[in-house]
Amino acid sequence: MKMLWVLLLALSSVPGAPAMPAQRHSCHKRPLGEHSCHSVPAGTDSLRHVHDALPHHFWEGKGCQVICYCNLNELLCCPKDIFFGPKISFVIPCNSQ
Repeated sequence: MKMLWVLLLALSSVPGAPAMPAQRHSCHKRPLGEHSCHSVPAGTDSLRHVHDALPHHFWEGKGCQVICYCNLNELLCCPKDIFFGPKISFVIPCNSQ
């Protein structure tokens, strides 16, 4: 039994081995500056409107992994699984043009 503890202690001190699991991507805020929620697509090339049924929601980047919600003068951007939850996120329309 002592040998097992020694082995675990030795392996946990190996350089380069992560002590904790990698962090999930988190949400971030982006100020719009002089733009408003109605002028976001015109002012930012990396955002695409999600759907007419979801006003003020935008996909960020080329894929459909990060979604942003416009609130007054800032965007709240999160991975879609965090934003909608894993049970809903797969039904959100993706226009990855």
